[in-house]
Amino acid sequence: MPLPTASRVPFGLPAGRDVPRVLSIAGSDPSGGAGIQADLKSIAAHGGYGMAAITALTAQNTRGVQSVHVPPAAFLAQQLDAVSDDISIDAVKIGMLGDESVIRAVREWLGKVRPAVVVLDPVMVATSGDRLLQESAEAALRELLPLAHLLTPNLPELALLLGTEPAQNWDAALDQGRRLADATGATVLVKGGHLAGLDCPDALVNTAGLLDQEVVEVRAKRISTRNSHGTGCSLSSAMATVQARLGDWEASLRTVKPWLAGALENSGQLEVGQGNGPVHHFHHVPPVLAEGSFAARLWAEARQDLDDIYALDFIGGLASGDLPEKDFAYYLAQDALYLNGYSRVLARASALAPSEAEQLFWARSAQQCLEVESELHRSWLSTRPAPDGLGPVTKSYVDHLTAASASGSYAVLAAAVLPCFWLYAEVGATLHVRFLASGEPAGHAYADWLRTYADEGFAEATRQAIAIVDAAGRRASDHEKAAMVTAFKQSCRLEVDFFDAPRLHS
Repeated sequence: MPLPTASRVPFGLPAGRDVPRVLSIAGSDPSGGAGIQADLKSIAAHGGYGMAAITALTAQNTRGVQSVHVPPAAFLAQQLDAVSDDISIDAVKIGMLGDESVIRAVREWLGKVRPAVVVLDPVMVATSGDRLLQESAEAALRELLPLAHLLTPNLPELALLLGTEPAQNWDAALDQGRRLADATGATVLVKGGHLAGLDCPDALVNTAGLLDQEVVEVRAKRISTRNSHGTGCSLSSAMATVQARLGDWEASLRTVKPWLAGALENSGQLEVGQGNGPVHHFHHVPPVLAEGSFAARLWAEARQDLDDIYALDFIGGLASGDLPEKDFAYYLAQDALYLNGYSRVLARASALAPSEAEQLFWARSAQQCLEVESELHRSWLSTRPAPDGLGPVTKSYVDHLTAASASGSYAVLAAAVLPCFWLYAEVGATLHVRFLASGEPAGHAYADWLRTYADEGFAEATRQAIAIVDAAGRRASDHEKAAMVTAFKQSCRLEVDFFDAPRLHS
């Protein structure tokens, strides 16, 4: 219960109302980092079913493009017709097109099929600087742009489409995005990846009234890595997939951007190539818990408590929207009090952690708890009456964690704090799926709250916490393992009691 933003399913792909059927129309990259190969990974990483119509074959690797072969456009048309004659397509991502005849074939097909979501990544210049679109085809590409709902050019491509020099700062980039949106009627995703500096902002720019605001900015810190091969392909195909699920460009970007940041941050794990390597599309999907692992043992211990949580009236009412507001207000008030104590325990975990990475993880988690506590008071609790004072369940939970922090064992403390990540993430994911499956009914009292359960940031934090505890369990003695299990089980039971506390209070 530490954050009002829970996770996607920690041990699987993100779950939505359906599995979107997403067609990528793009070139092939034999090294696997960009083009069709990156698109299919990206689509799968976001819970979609990926399909591909290949527009061009390339000879390339992480060091650059050596050659491009464009098959006959008539064969591309046959690929497109074969797919759409048999399969309902929920979204289309368009990437490298190669030449004018290919662009015409795609345009004719779009005119016939009219997909509900079309994301066009105007692939003209690779990250390596290699040109991927014949100059003679640029005019035809400009004519194709109005058939897309979202355009995702990088800054050099944005400048080429406008016949100007690449933007050198963010304001100039936004101005160019507005100009392209005006010219095409499409929403333009302006990407700051090619700019200098520590920040890496993105923005949705729109002049056609499809967004509540003309410009929606999503800011983030730049990830320092040489491995950015296929970043644009991966982003655009992810946006197409998530948009097919959510139907909201801003929500889609806020879902995809943290995932892409993680894909960049974890790209070094792949060790692919000697040049500009690929991103790690599946960084967010942990390995299946190995049979006999310590984490698997803990998960088996948690199953009954998780089932008990799902059976609570509080959870049912939250999912349906019928939960009395006084019960929700009590839950939030206790959550705010709990978070204050939980943050202190996490800070203690940071102090005991054996590695710098784990120290930083727990310290960041402690900070986020305090930020969430402040947000709870600012948003919900400042405008709604709620009982003051620490409730008996909240006190028991904080006392239990405090005792674990005083035990002197880092492993026991880590096990004690894990259910607050793990069970809450699982419950949040289930509630989010139920909400989507219900069609997100209008007037749902807790709609905004339930939408937050798609947050990738907390999903990633949960996965890290599980990995940390699993590693600690592997290192621990038999005696310490038993103490870890006991602390974990007690926290799981207190998670059940915490969700049920509003009923007991009323």
